Amino acid sequence: MEQKNELVVCQGLTKVYGGTRALDNLNLNLERGRFIGLLGPNGSGKTTAIKLLCGLIQPTGGMVTIDGAQPGIHTHSVVSYLPDRAYLSDWMKVCDLIAFFADFYTDFDRVKANDMLSALDISPLARLKTLSKGTKEKVQLILTMSRKAQLFLLDEPIGGVDPAARDYILNTILSNYSEDASVILSTHLIADIERVLDEVVFLKNGVMTLHESVDAIREEHGKSVDMLFREVFAC
Repeated sequence: MEQKNELVVCQGLTKVYGGTRALDNLNLNLERGRFIGLLGPNGSGKTTAIKLLCGLIQPTGGMVTIDGAQPGIHTHSVVSYLPDRAYLSDWMKVCDLIAFFADFYTDFDRVKANDMLSALDISPLARLKTLSKGTKEKVQLILTMSRKAQLFLLDEPIGGVDPAARDYILNTILSNYSEDASVILSTHLIADIERVLDEVVFLKNGVMTLHESVDAIREEHGKSVDMLFREVFAC
């Protein structure tokens, strides 16, 4: 069956916590084969949007579909999610985690995972509790990117990583998703990722204030995404 080019469709997607609208009436269509920056200051709704796409939380209003389906069994099989905090058990060895992911996800590529571990000089025999915070984050990213998913949701994947490793990690992300997949990456480090972005979504107080291709921003505004972001959010 031929795939439609629209991978993510959000219609009036809203999430309210108490009296606070963490995400407010998000209407957004995202195509396949795109690298999308989800950008905004703390509290802007980025993590809420990602959790809604994952199906980890339920919307207060509106709906979202991924690959034509609402979050559920099918979307769990095509979405690979990297949360913004550590979630792996410290007592486990890296090789145990690879075996666990390979058992759990039919699209997990052990060879790819081990190649990335080798390139980052991470021992498969190391226990997580012996690794630095930055190295643990690299391990989590490797596990996420070793799947043949259609949508990669990466919440602050380079926040705790040393600058020397950022280029390698971004190149790893770029080289490990196929032309019919997309990446949504949220980060504060816009200058570090701008070169890999196809388009950006700006969120402010739960509201989408901009959805534009990076090329259009440069042509229409005559400035970089980082410069425009600093202007819009007065950083």
